[in-house]
Amino acid sequence: MIRRKLRGMGVALVTPFNEDGSVDYDALIKLVEYQIQNGTDFLCVLGTTAETPTLTADEKKKIKQTVIERVNGRVPILLGVSSNCTQTVVDTLKNDDMTGVDAVLVAVPYYNKPSQEGIYQHYKAIAQATKLPVVLYNVPGRTGVNMTAETTLRLARDFENIVAIKEASGNITQMDDIIKNKPTNFDVISGDDGITFPLITLGAVGVISVIGNAFPREFSRMTRLALAGDYPSALAIHHQFTELFKLLFVDGNPAGVKAMLSMMGMIKNRLRLPLVPTRITTFEKMRCILNELKIKC
Repeated sequence: MIRRKLRGMGVALVTPFNEDGSVDYDALIKLVEYQIQNGTDFLCVLGTTAETPTLTADEKKKIKQTVIERVNGRVPILLGVSSNCTQTVVDTLKNDDMTGVDAVLVAVPYYNKPSQEGIYQHYKAIAQATKLPVVLYNVPGRTGVNMTAETTLRLARDFENIVAIKEASGNITQMDDIIKNKPTNFDVISGDDGITFPLITLGAVGVISVIGNAFPREFSRMTRLALAGDYPSALAIHHQFTELFKLLFVDGNPAGVKAMLSMMGMIKNRLRLPLVPTRITTFEKMRCILNELKIKC
């Protein structure tokens, strides 16, 4: 059942901050409601886009509970529990209250640069530590190591509760290899907004989106149209956002989407160091594109 739920457009929620740097829980609640009211299929909480490395343990706990309580079962929740220490993830899964969590997202260990066997053993320990569905997350641009298609497929075949992968390697050939050879109970989810459309045409089942924070209605519609096989209509929406895709990450994530959300009056344009707001030149380019799209900001 969970594999069906994690299809379509999921959104990797940002963490709004107040001017004093504290978490803006009121803005977070409003953002969650905005997502649900505008077609988001599931929410990814405490992922990379949430600036999770800069959050305290207490903040993470409160953010998780705030989102779970506000969602109240209306859409599935995918919780990020990544660490480059395998035992830390295992302890989190065994000891934390996971009530209201539908699945967990676990990135390939970062900085350590493990071998493919090390990556396999990392996920093996995690899969055996929980009954929750596990979504793999391959993002070599951040972790420093790529999980190969061979390792992904090995994990998909060996563990029933490893149900999907968020693929953000940028390697279309690798993604296509996974889609072509995966077991039927395993899904591929796009980890990059800009390649969501082409990846769905190859057989991916959706996206965990960054731009969806700002434009859930538009991007979820594009995703649904593509999944329904209406490629011309989906492509038209995809092309509307092409320039924004380019600007979204030029100054780092989530600087781009936070700038867009601030233009729309939804959050303050605040990040935590070492991340800083997007440059003025990028900000103004985004504003011009948003005005052209006739999106109020």
